[in-house]
Amino acid sequence: MSDTPTSSGFVALIGAPNAGKSTLLNQLVGQKVAIVTHKAQTTRSRIRGITVEGSSQIVFVDTPGIFTPKRRLDRAMVAAAWGGADEADVTALIVDAKRTRPDHEGFLAILKSLSGAKTPCLLVLNKVDEAPHERLLELAAVANEHVAFADTFMISALNGDGVADLRKRLAGMMPEGPWLYPADQVADLSQRLLAAEITREKLFLRLHDELPYATTVETEGWTERPDGSIKIDQVIYVERPGQKGIVLGKGGKTTKEIGQAAREDIQEALGIKAHLFLFVKVREGWGNDPERYRMMGLEFPKQG
Repeated sequence: MSDTPTSSGFVALIGAPNAGKSTLLNQLVGQKVAIVTHKAQTTRSRIRGITVEGSSQIVFVDTPGIFTPKRRLDRAMVAAAWGGADEADVTALIVDAKRTRPDHEGFLAILKSLSGAKTPCLLVLNKVDEAPHERLLELAAVANEHVAFADTFMISALNGDGVADLRKRLAGMMPEGPWLYPADQVADLSQRLLAAEITREKLFLRLHDELPYATTVETEGWTERPDGSIKIDQVIYVERPGQKGIVLGKGGKTTKEIGQAAREDIQEALGIKAHLFLFVKVREGWGNDPERYRMMGLEFPKQG
């Protein structure tokens, strides 16, 4: 057994919607543990991805995007994001350098909230391959004026540039102590929830123009078959009857396409053969149901 001291801790990935947090999490971990779409606010709960760098185990918390909340679900997501930062050993602020201007109101608001952070913070400028050099310098300067960042990284989460250096830096910031998870575990997420998240990703990708955010996916059946495969029954819930037809498509074609894409990713993520069966149901007002929030790992806001 090695005498090298081990370390472990939590890193919160925070930032505005579509900053690239989920893409970065998948890169840091080395495989898919969070859904990724071009549609903002798709991460709803705090998803933990786990990686090992040297003798350090890093537990990444991919939080919902920070934005100005309008609905009950919005408030729950933003609260989860800041809650993840409060509980972490290190907070990494992910900034979309391609779209964020140094004087952007949302960017400055996040910096103001982070200015009193009691734990170390890193600034991570993402999508730097698509941003003007001058903007990168301006973003870094403005951010460091507001927050005493321990370090600044310029990366591309999509192609992996700079991610290895970020992971090594984070490993060195983890407090000494035993590992929190088995060495081969890459996510603190049940298989049932991961499967539901993958299907929700495919739903967003397929229907991002037609369907609002008032959808959720729940895994209601999980049966192991004698041949070692898994039969998965999932329900896509929409809020209004008219939305059901959009998800189903003509002759059920849209749901079938979503299911095929989801099944392939589920099989890859779980390493097992899966048989996925999707059903579409109307659940009016699910966005105000405390049980739905509990299943997503969110606190239910008391105010509507």
